[in-house]
Amino acid sequence: MNTKLLFSFLEDLEKNNNREWFHANKHRYEIAKKEFEDFLNQLIPEIAKFDKDIKNLTAKDCLFRIYNDIRFAKNKPPYKTNFGGFIVKDGKNSGNAGYYLHLERNNCFTGGGIYMPSADKLKLIRQEIYYNFKEFSGLLSAKPFLKYFDGLDDLKASRVPKDFPKDCESAEMLKYKSYTMLCKITQKQLQSTDFKKQIIDIFKTMTPMNHFLNRAIYVS
Repeated sequence: MNTKLLFSFLEDLEKNNNREWFHANKHRYEIAKKEFEDFLNQLIPEIAKFDKDIKNLTAKDCLFRIYNDIRFAKNKPPYKTNFGGFIVKDGKNSGNAGYYLHLERNNCFTGGGIYMPSADKLKLIRQEIYYNFKEFSGLLSAKPFLKYFDGLDDLKASRVPKDFPKDCESAEMLKYKSYTMLCKITQKQLQSTDFKKQIIDIFKTMTPMNHFLNRAIYVS
């Protein structure tokens, strides 16, 4: 992936985030987008080796649009200044747990899990954690997981959900509104010749947690 080309476009977009500039530079966007799509298409078969739910996807199932939704926002720029792809069973809008790659100037990272699930799915995930807390806590403390993650991304409610005992051993884990993992990508990693291998290794460590979260949803 030509990251220099990709970040050059994103840097200019950040400085000129308006429709006139974007339309005049649409060809640059298409070239940068293809670089990212091609990389996602390289990642998918590699992930499918350890997660069979991924095998029938293409980059187009995973790539997020660059256009911001500005219908209900004041002073929001029309375009995102990143390329993001969510490699996940049934595609990026499925609501399932999967593997996310985010490339943005000074803010590159990989992510996994489920971000802000619907109320019914969130309840199912919390139930799975409550009844299988030993398994869940084991996933969080596994050595491969701790190599890249220091826990879940910290988006929590202030109280234990009313459907669960306040003093249960899983109480703190039940407060989460999202069950996501995040690992920053450094500039050194981006420039490495084995960048793809590093990303795959990070994604592989997410797989047991993704399977746990998806199991909770599929059981319904």
